[in-house]
Amino acid sequence: MNACLKEMTVHCEIKKELHFHIVRHTFSNTIRLTNGAPIESVSKILIRKNVRTTQHYAKVSDKKIGEDMKLLRDKLNLIAAKQKQQQTII
Repeated sequence: MNACLKEMTVHCEIKKELHFHIVRHTFSNTIRLTNGAPIESVSKILIRKNVRTTQHYAKVSDKKIGEDMKLLRDKLNLIAAKQKQQQTII
C-alpha cells in the first residue's frame, strides 16, 4: 500500500511523503470535519472497532469552528424571531 502511495506522489508531484496512516487520517478529517459526516459513519468506513480511535484523530479546523458558530447563530436568531412573533400575537 505504501509503495502505491509513493508512486502516486511521484505522478502527482506531491512533495510530502505519504503513507497509509496519513491518508486514513486526512480522509477521516476531510470527510468528518469538512463535510459534516457523523463520526460514527467515518469510524465504520475506516473499519474501526471503537469510535474513540476516530475521535482521537479528529482535528477541528478554524474554518469548521466558524461554520459551526454561524449555524448556531442562525438557529438562535430563528428561535428569537419565533419568540418575538409569538409575543406579538399575544
